[in-house]
Amino acid sequence: MESSGDQLGGGEIDAGSLRRILVAPDSFKGTLSAVEASRVMAAAVEDVLPDGRVVAHPVSDGGEGLVEVIVASVGGELVGTEVSGPLAGQRVEAAWGLIDDGCTAVIEMAQAAGLSLVPPGRRDPKTTSTIGVGELIQAALDRGVSSILVGIGGSATNDGGAGMAVALGVRFLDSQGTSLQAGGGALEGLEAIDLSVRDRRIERVECIVACDVQNPLLGPTGASRVYAPQKGATPEDVELLEGSLARLAAVVHSTMGIDLQNIPGGGAAGGLGAGLVAFCGATLKKGIDLVLDATGFHEALRAADLVITGEGKIDLQTEFGKALSGVLGRAREAGTPVAAVVGSIEGPGEKFLGPEGFVAL
Repeated sequence: MESSGDQLGGGEIDAGSLRRILVAPDSFKGTLSAVEASRVMAAAVEDVLPDGRVVAHPVSDGGEGLVEVIVASVGGELVGTEVSGPLAGQRVEAAWGLIDDGCTAVIEMAQAAGLSLVPPGRRDPKTTSTIGVGELIQAALDRGVSSILVGIGGSATNDGGAGMAVALGVRFLDSQGTSLQAGGGALEGLEAIDLSVRDRRIERVECIVACDVQNPLLGPTGASRVYAPQKGATPEDVELLEGSLARLAAVVHSTMGIDLQNIPGGGAAGGLGAGLVAFCGATLKKGIDLVLDATGFHEALRAADLVITGEGKIDLQTEFGKALSGVLGRAREAGTPVAAVVGSIEGPGEKFLGPEGFVAL
């Protein structure tokens, strides 16, 4: 079942007892950013409860909107940098953030290699590249940061982070010692990885990756088989890309001694999660937990009688690291009820209601 605009009740809320409402949505993709959605929802609540105290606290699970959410919540500087887009020859203006007095960079891969940057008729994860993500990392290194937070949701790519690594000086070579073309499809011909001119500055910064999924790099729940079709891959493409990422994992293991195959989240963003581990020494974490901690959600929650969260769609993926599940989990620990506003419900909506779920959906 997929329903749009359904209203389901899972509990009783006494509107007269509500004095402090925390509004904490993720983005509604293609419609509202998380910051915009929080403002709209807060204004609507204030219309209904004019005597209530409403606090807008937008969230992100590491996908589109991460930079805006964190910079808006903790302050900092928005930076614009022109980088390579996911298509060959494409240039895009990517926004990223500097926080902690310029010590931490916040980068959103979707700004440089997101699916929204590729017209539907040109979507082909065999050729799209993450090179722009590496260029953003380079820009952050040029600013002298000591840590980098990379959100990796919403990708158009399936190159295992190879493009990102190329921007940092890594070379991916075929049997003739020639550099491979960009894109995940070319990795089937990978024979060697040359790290001799990799930007060594990456070794001196802490790199944390905000993942919105926990899929491994390979296999039936891996990057290619689960997500490549959403980016334009045919069934034949999926098998090619699966083999290409397997080849990348094998050469990384033989060259660097790093096992990429079983890292939770390694398959996120077409394997960019695994690539950041291999070539940037990154640590992968659940994006929603990182954002909630960074933006002081616990303190805001402590003063709330009700939390209202939301995003474009709620489905079976919601409980696996998505924003709504993170908000719900924190609120449940605090004993605070949560209602959700969503654009559509895929599957039985009642699954998300009840004592362990939302009070209203």
